[in-house]
Amino acid sequence: MLPKTKVDLYAAIRRDSHAGLSNRALQRKYDVGFLTVKKALESAWPEPRKKLPPRATRLDPFKPLIDRMLRADLDAPRKQRHTAKRIFDRLVDEHGADEVSYQMVRGYIAERRKEIRLEAGRGVEDAFIPQTHKPGAEAEVDFGDVTVRLAGELVTCFLFAFRLSYSGKAVHRIFASAGQEAFFEGHVHALNTLGGVPTGKVRYDNLRAAVARVLGLSRQRIEAERWTAFRSHYGLDVLYCQPGIRGAHEKGGVEGQIGWFRRNHLVPVPEVATLAELNAMIDKWDVEDDARRIRSRPRTIGEYFAAEQPLLAPLPGEPFETGRPFTLRVDRYSQISVRTNRYSVPVRLIDRTVRAILHASELVVYDGREEVARHERLIAKGGTRLDLDHYLEALVRKPGALPGATALDQARSAGKFTPLHDAWWAAARKAHGERDGTRALIKVLLLGRHLPHEHLVAGLAAALRSGALTADAVALEARKAADADTTAAADPQLPTADRAAVTALTERRLAQLPPDTRPLPSVAHYDQLLRLHRPDRPPTPEGETP
Repeated sequence: MLPKTKVDLYAAIRRDSHAGLSNRALQRKYDVGFLTVKKALESAWPEPRKKLPPRATRLDPFKPLIDRMLRADLDAPRKQRHTAKRIFDRLVDEHGADEVSYQMVRGYIAERRKEIRLEAGRGVEDAFIPQTHKPGAEAEVDFGDVTVRLAGELVTCFLFAFRLSYSGKAVHRIFASAGQEAFFEGHVHALNTLGGVPTGKVRYDNLRAAVARVLGLSRQRIEAERWTAFRSHYGLDVLYCQPGIRGAHEKGGVEGQIGWFRRNHLVPVPEVATLAELNAMIDKWDVEDDARRIRSRPRTIGEYFAAEQPLLAPLPGEPFETGRPFTLRVDRYSQISVRTNRYSVPVRLIDRTVRAILHASELVVYDGREEVARHERLIAKGGTRLDLDHYLEALVRKPGALPGATALDQARSAGKFTPLHDAWWAAARKAHGERDGTRALIKVLLLGRHLPHEHLVAGLAAALRSGALTADAVALEARKAADADTTAAADPQLPTADRAAVTALTERRLAQLPPDTRPLPSVAHYDQLLRLHRPDRPPTPEGETP
């Protein structure tokens, strides 16, 4: 059986030659020529196949013209350089290259453009240089989009990541938006978790939360005023990356960290009721990731961070207000408009000016220094969030507006207006009429400002069972429920099996006394006082009460 490859052929020839076969015998055995046997005996490794000279093509006369165009592009504006299509059109129109195809021109340009850049000393565009980072000095920050099933609905949220370059320690937070409020709150959470501030450069891309305008192709930026104040407060020394995709490699650590975190902790898509629940899970994952090793590093992230943390700069003593302030006027619907969304405030503030602080996850409204409303921030645009409690004073005067109120629908959806409320309301309207029954319900809802929601619901249930369809009866039952909870919390009962039977001292004394045979007291003697009348008043007819 003849050898399959040239290397096997050379090995077989050399083996048989050492065994004593002559050159002519080797030629006959392996059906090769004299030169092949000679080369096999001289070297065990075959000579490489000679490269054939390039075959002449119809493009050869035009190659110098193409090279001249590509060299001219080195100094041309970036958006006004020759494309392969433009070079092909010029060859046809200006130089009569009718027999040249577009595929021939495109293939030549793909190889020749890089060679011309190297010949001109422009270097390689896609070269990456390994970097060494000092502990406690550098960090990288970025946002990444993630998908979350929030309260049963699939929504897009934003993952904030702050990563120390030396140890690889990263702190994450998920927000409903990537606005400036989330940007600031993410920094505050990360710096408090890390216990300090990096002393060197912190790398950012050109986020709108930080950069108002990019000045050309330089690294100079016009910053947002609140971001300038924030980084001055915490002593952050920032470095902005190049705009676009070309600058992504300058903070490749946090770019890769966001992708790794998303693939390892957010797959499958998490299902949570609130973002606060998800962020509690993320805090736990961040702690668990301290035991991870990055590639082939000898120590874990937590071990590197333990050496890095003492080198961080201390945090400032005073907090920074991360929310964005607004001064707004309350319209006749008792609502204010913030970032295309509308939120309710108490009706007593209609036509007045209030101050609102928009945070990443909530909106807080103040009348002077008094907090008058607090809402969860809406994610979508053009939404409305109303609190039924804000309209109760107006509904007392307009009870007919309650059944169709938008605030009532939102209260039902949020679980604040329960089926017990509806059942009690229906019974009250049946007993007192539509207007008075609805007003009784509104008075019950006003009790929620002083009583916990669960006690008020317990009071509604007790009042409904007893047929007491007044707000006073609900208040009495709710306070009984509150007192029962307070008593149970102050004096918890032990299990029955572990508790001995106790007889009250009064019961034991009464058992030793003789039976009481005296008649029960009577108040019939006082009835004669009812028959007395004053001289200046006429006598009371029989059958009537004075």
